[in-house]
Amino acid sequence: MYQDKLKIFLAEDDIDDRSFFKDAFEEIKVKHTLEIFEDGITLMEHLKQEDIMLPDIIFMDINMPGLSGMECLKDIRSDKRLSEIVVAIYSTSASPANVEEAFIEGANIYIKKPDEFSALKKIITDITNISWQYVTDGLNRQNFMINY
Repeated sequence: MYQDKLKIFLAEDDIDDRSFFKDAFEEIKVKHTLEIFEDGITLMEHLKQEDIMLPDIIFMDINMPGLSGMECLKDIRSDKRLSEIVVAIYSTSASPANVEEAFIEGANIYIKKPDEFSALKKIITDITNISWQYVTDGLNRQNFMINY
């Protein structure tokens, strides 16, 4: 799945959450590149370009202006070229309805945004070290959500 570096996309409209996420990624010991998108529209416009290198994992907030994370997820899963990308919904909400919808629409994992920087680093480390090729076929509700 990964070449020399893990290619990560983050779609997040909140500037503080983008900064928090970027800082956490800079401190973990995983070779990576991180591209940040301020909303779902710019994420999807970028993903639809034929000549880009697709990401290995997309972390995506649910509540974004213009195009929500759930709408992006549906678009990603309906596009044959994008459908195998690992998608982690990354949200302040942990409502059962949001978690269930993300599961049904094909997210690989649902993460409740942590308040602590160390917890975010642990989440990112755990997720980037999963061998997704073996996990995605056996998704179940018991291991779907990470809640810190």
